[in-house]
Amino acid sequence: MQKIICGIQQIGIGVENYQEAWKWYRQNFGMDICIFDDAAVAGLMLPYTGGRPWERHAVLAMNMQSGGGFEVWQYTERRPVPADFEVLLGDTGIYITKIKSYNVKETYNLFKSRNLNLLTEAKENPAGTEHFFVKDPYNNIFEVISDDYCFKNENKLTGGVFGCVIGVTDIDKAKKLYADILGYDEVVYDVETKFEDFAGIPGGNETFRRTLLKHKTLRQGAFSKLLGPTQIELVKVNTREPKNIFENRFWGDQGFIHLCFDIRGMKELKEECETNGFPFVADSASSFDMGEAAGHFSYIEDPDGTLIEFVETHKLPIFKKIGWYFNLNNRSQTKPLPNWMVKTLAFNRVKD
Repeated sequence: MQKIICGIQQIGIGVENYQEAWKWYRQNFGMDICIFDDAAVAGLMLPYTGGRPWERHAVLAMNMQSGGGFEVWQYTERRPVPADFEVLLGDTGIYITKIKSYNVKETYNLFKSRNLNLLTEAKENPAGTEHFFVKDPYNNIFEVISDDYCFKNENKLTGGVFGCVIGVTDIDKAKKLYADILGYDEVVYDVETKFEDFAGIPGGNETFRRTLLKHKTLRQGAFSKLLGPTQIELVKVNTREPKNIFENRFWGDQGFIHLCFDIRGMKELKEECETNGFPFVADSASSFDMGEAAGHFSYIEDPDGTLIEFVETHKLPIFKKIGWYFNLNNRSQTKPLPNWMVKTLAFNRVKD
């Protein structure tokens, strides 16, 4: 088997109340397809959870128009801790999640009419792409950015996760993971200055080196058409010393806790990561079971300690009420599932 990066499956978001947060994400970002909703014990991330397992509740929600999902994640036997300092652009870790928009100006006006916390007006990034930044009620920042790729048109203004902005201390070193292993092998821009479109973001008035990466070739795999093309933006702050966003906190505490890729060929990926200095720091070893979904997951750290998750999905629910599931083990690893089959995930829509 070969290593295949199928796309960004999800961004993990640590919250205090997963039901409240997921409702907000449904209503404002259209993340209304429930892939799993599972209460269990987080027992395989002990180096990142104080050396002991904790009970948690997690929901994986997606938007059928395309893009990755949100894993909305809540500790249920301890309070998820926020950062004890103001997290600023350039601090190391996942600082911003990118959400695709099919009409940025209309999305901006809609959010404004809802009195959402808009940090900037709609402006252009260095590539000339229109975007703006908005903060959710839980202190997480999202970049709403123009992109026209759509898997299933549901007349929503936004799709799902289009990528993220990651604070790093050395962009060239970070590219050995994000470009060489994860396949973001095309540089859209690499600019070093103050950026007008960052003004309004906490810490955004500093001088940065800012590198936007995308993948040259289309992703492959069962859900590659739904997940769609994505991008990673690496940001290094030049005019102050960055902090680690999760300094003195647990994985699962408040904020963006990991970036997760849907993959095939876990064994081959493990070998490549280890050869290049990114050993697995957690590994479910064979198959985990999240009640309604099953697969094999693992984690690595980027050069600054940001957690990257890999999930090789084995089973996924289509229509839970009648026990209808995708079994992905006995099919082509590179070929996308038929569109009609992926669209049946809409049976799991949650309506408000």
